[in-house]
Amino acid sequence: MSFKIVVDSCCDIVDEMKEWDNFSIVPLTLMVNDYQTMDDESFDQDDFIARMNANNGLAKSACPSPEAFKKACEGNYDEVYIMTITDKLSGSYNSALQGKLLYEEENNDDKKIYVFNSLATSGLETLAVLKLYELASQGLDFDEVIAKTNDYIVNHEGLYFCLESLDALKSNGRLFALAAKVLEKIRVKLVCRRTTEGNISLAGQDITINRALIKMAGCIAEDVKGIALDGQTVIISHVCCPEKAQLVADKIREKTDYENIRIIKASGLNSLYASDGGIIVSFTY
Repeated sequence: MSFKIVVDSCCDIVDEMKEWDNFSIVPLTLMVNDYQTMDDESFDQDDFIARMNANNGLAKSACPSPEAFKKACEGNYDEVYIMTITDKLSGSYNSALQGKLLYEEENNDDKKIYVFNSLATSGLETLAVLKLYELASQGLDFDEVIAKTNDYIVNHEGLYFCLESLDALKSNGRLFALAAKVLEKIRVKLVCRRTTEGNISLAGQDITINRALIKMAGCIAEDVKGIALDGQTVIISHVCCPEKAQLVADKIREKTDYENIRIIKASGLNSLYASDGGIIVSFTY
């Protein structure tokens, strides 16, 4: 059975995805005041962050239209799998569901389409897509691919992040899942994690960013303690701070048995929310 994988641009793209001929990205739109850009291969992280910094760290985003997801479902494929950012942080998931319905209403074919809620963002979406591609490439039944991928998302992936600033998250209303007391601590550096419901929760805090990054590595080590990590992966997505990403990679290597640790630039949407100096760590176990 032929298949295609579609992602929104919250997925941080790694090199092997660029080689897939059955893969497409539906970009979000990013805005800083009157400036607007698509979150696609033309996205310039340095330029966008400079514009954000000049605007007091503030920017906005708009999710793709259902029509864009409908168009991504087109082509000579038996199965289409769509992966989006958690529905708790964006309307992208609901837009993809509507795009699926539009396609099915307008096309009288037997194509099977499923929309995954990644329950996360950034590199965790990336890791889920890599697993999805592996499963679909094995020729497994459509429903089995779905079940195994959803289990992987919930039970075999984790994500932490540590940011220099929470202003972009706050201004876009993305901190609703954090307790009110957390907002009183924004002068310290917070370590946050994704929950298996796709929300954000507090994992710790410290007085400096480097101390918080080291604490984050410790949280990850605690989460995977006693688990065999052969073949497992860590993706560290950064926003204009490769040196911080390297610090986290070094600390994770010190504290765990992870061998495959990849450092990449965050996508446009992740750059917007994580802001200048932000680090997002996604891992499998």
